[in-house]
Amino acid sequence: MGEKLRSLVVRIEGPTESPEQSEEYLEELLFLVRSAGYFPVEAWRYRWRRPDPATFLTPGRVEEIRSWLQTHRNEVDFVLVDADLSPVQVRNLEKTWEAPVTDREGLILDIFARNARTAQAKAQVQLARLQYELPRLAHRWTHLSRERGGIGLRGGGGEQQLETDRRKIRKQIAQLQQKLQEFERQAAIRRDRRDTLPRVALVGYTNVGKSTLMRLLTKAPVLVADRLFATLDTTTRRVVLDGVPFLLSDTVGFIRKLPPTLLKAFHTTLAEVREADLLLLVTDLNSPGYLEQIRTVERTLETIGAADIPILLVMNKIDRLPPDQRELVEQSWLAQTRYPTVFLSATERIGIETFYQQLIALLRQVIQTKRSTLLP
Repeated sequence: MGEKLRSLVVRIEGPTESPEQSEEYLEELLFLVRSAGYFPVEAWRYRWRRPDPATFLTPGRVEEIRSWLQTHRNEVDFVLVDADLSPVQVRNLEKTWEAPVTDREGLILDIFARNARTAQAKAQVQLARLQYELPRLAHRWTHLSRERGGIGLRGGGGEQQLETDRRKIRKQIAQLQQKLQEFERQAAIRRDRRDTLPRVALVGYTNVGKSTLMRLLTKAPVLVADRLFATLDTTTRRVVLDGVPFLLSDTVGFIRKLPPTLLKAFHTTLAEVREADLLLLVTDLNSPGYLEQIRTVERTLETIGAADIPILLVMNKIDRLPPDQRELVEQSWLAQTRYPTVFLSATERIGIETFYQQLIALLRQVIQTKRSTLLP
């Protein structure tokens, strides 16, 4: 494996962010950069202003970064701007800074491409990548006749070549969409065959412990990694708790500002969430931004059409709280939430029996509902 590409990271702070949120979002961004296989050289933060149509950042900020890049040219391979940039904004920034520029969506796509393992996941990521690149063809540093494995170099040749590339990519998009429709058809057939069993799906922010909980429930080997979006494919296992059988699925994690292109491309994978009878919404209780993580998952569930599915909220990693604070945190949360909630540690097996009891009770409700709908 070659040397990691080095990035200057530029983060735009929201107008209402607290200092604690700002720190957490920056850490999350740097984690994203590392998960993509890049090395963050420096991280700069600017308070959000009205975006400049030409460069997103204000002229003063653009000049400040240009000046820094001039004296650190050999230390940085590209600039990451943590925002959704238009093709024109990318072109203008690259011209001014004389360096490749990528945005948040491009970064997350790089992570998904890096972690895709199965044919379906690879097809979904490729579709999202092509849909992202198509409107940017005229302005990108990377010529699309070459595979974009990371941040590329300038290339290309003329309007005729540009139109050829566009036709080629539109054709690839159509082929991938057809391929994914077949994947979805096959997945629907598999779901129909096992329709008598309750379906439970693990959902939550990325890297909160969903796969650890999956491994705990199934006693089966599941990839558990301390990196973002380690799980891109849906893993479904048959589980029996206290004589109650059900199907448990682990799927892709969510994150703030998850690109719409990825949500659309992963329609097939997320079908396991939409078709579930019960969702286990897993949250990292130790994270300062766990409330925002829950809201992010709720918004994503609404976007994909899964907002009405019953939820059992799983507050994970409670072992990282001091023991004398746990009861207070639990009482405070239970007084304000609308979800049935359990507090546990999947790694230390704290609160597991209570979790099993609540899950079994909800599963029995699901089974009763399924039976009543089958009655004449």
